[in-house]
Amino acid sequence: MSQLALEFGHRTALDAEDFLVTPCNRDAVLWLDRWPDWPAPALVIHGAPGCGKTHLAHVWQARSGALDIAPAALGDEPPDVLLGDARYGVIDGIDDIANEQALFHLYNMAAVRGGALLMTARTPPARMAIALADLRSRLVAAPAVAVAPPDDGLIGALLLKILHDRQLRVGDGVVDFLMPRIERSFAAVGCIVDELDRAALAGRRNITVPLARRVLAQIEHSTDGD
Repeated sequence: MSQLALEFGHRTALDAEDFLVTPCNRDAVLWLDRWPDWPAPALVIHGAPGCGKTHLAHVWQARSGALDIAPAALGDEPPDVLLGDARYGVIDGIDDIANEQALFHLYNMAAVRGGALLMTARTPPARMAIALADLRSRLVAAPAVAVAPPDDGLIGALLLKILHDRQLRVGDGVVDFLMPRIERSFAAVGCIVDELDRAALAGRRNITVPLARRVLAQIEHSTDGD
């Protein structure tokens, strides 16, 4: 069985070749590589917002032919209608499922068909407040893999990737300047790139170290004001 070709990419997309593989997310990637030999009819990938859970889910969806099922749609239709002819489904964000009974029946339907559900969440099922005992037991028994907080390698690669995705012109030394000065989180990377993009557009200029310094100062001032 061939492994997922996950390499550094330079396009805004949810393809395998656009995913950045580092020690932070390698375990999750390895679990996707194990499919279809999962020990249960479900896999839960959990981690902080922006860590790549959705991207991984889309990679597996493309590979498996899974149906994308919105959490809010659970309960709108019977599970056989929701799945249609599919055996596999992706549910992105199960932390606040409103209809636990519907998810329970969908899980069972996928299992009966010899398929599986890939679900994403902020926290592992064992830490979720799941009231329905049968659903809780199934989700807790399913493998759950964490996408860990980003390391320096991933932060730097993510900065470069998002900047390239947006086709922004970045001067020498900008990423090296930013690395020790930004919070080690996916949300912080997205925030700083948003602000750099906005400042560069407003000033009709390339992104340089002086511009990055000014943007960081503005963000810090705004945070202090809160």
